[in-house]
Amino acid sequence: MIKAVILGTGSCLPEKTLSNADLERIVETSDEWITSRTGIRNRRVAGRDEQNYQLATKAARRALAVTGIEPEELDLIVVATISPHMIMPSTACFVQAELGAVNAFAYDISAACAGFTYGLDLASNYIRNRPDMKILLIGAETLSARVNWEDRNTCVLFGDGAGAVIVAGSNDGRGVFGSNLRADGKLWNLLYMDSPESYNPDLRRDEWQGPFIRMNGSDIFKHAVRLMEDAVTSLLRQHDLTIDDVDLMIPHQANIRILKNLRERLGIPEERVFVNLSQYGNTSAASIPIALDEAHRQGRMARGDIVLLCTFGGGLTWGSLLMRW
Repeated sequence: MIKAVILGTGSCLPEKTLSNADLERIVETSDEWITSRTGIRNRRVAGRDEQNYQLATKAARRALAVTGIEPEELDLIVVATISPHMIMPSTACFVQAELGAVNAFAYDISAACAGFTYGLDLASNYIRNRPDMKILLIGAETLSARVNWEDRNTCVLFGDGAGAVIVAGSNDGRGVFGSNLRADGKLWNLLYMDSPESYNPDLRRDEWQGPFIRMNGSDIFKHAVRLMEDAVTSLLRQHDLTIDDVDLMIPHQANIRILKNLRERLGIPEERVFVNLSQYGNTSAASIPIALDEAHRQGRMARGDIVLLCTFGGGLTWGSLLMRW
């Protein structure tokens, strides 16, 4: 049976590092406060010539270089993002133009921090129907443009970056073999980012306070741990697996306390969970593909290993995905 296999990975981080010490000069906070509550010590912030699509394109080129695939061979480009370069056209269209991927159709998806996992499931389904497709999937964010730098509860959390994978069909037993994706729109107001103010006065929201990320941290914590645990355990049961069968779990890098609680509730050893949160912060849809690229380049995954992705974000959106590397 043809399955969607990741042939290559790539990532791109902005040059500028914003440390907790730097944030102490911007907002009322401290390194101890941030580290103890989030596990984050640094995050990357985009500068000139590091627009969302530019970070995405660099990550894509690195993934393509691993595979030897030329941009003209790509059939589809999907970018998962909540901080697009423009509302229209899509960031994926900018990437297509930059790469010269003239034969690919392109579009963005918006599922917040769950965007890349949603996108990988989407790519898997495309390949199930068209096994010869070659797909470029990217998670890319410039969240530094979307945070309120006066809100210490959110501005310390988020960072910029991009991660990319090349996905194609294979019948050698490897690839994506299960997913469990969920959403609950009733809880949207626990984590959201408003749009720019409407030019139509009849469509303006009374509660509009600016196009920033807003979050109810304590409620998000409770929902994130419980819902990701359920998404993982139910998916494993569906495939007659246990957490002991998982060689590496790559979770969304949101908060170290969330990751620690999730790991303990699942019963997976720390050495089988990949974490790079301290260096990059929460990069939303870019989080998992950046971690996946680093894990790949560090040799954390061997051919045939079972890799588990799990994620949670605004929407609310969450889920899990299993693949054999």
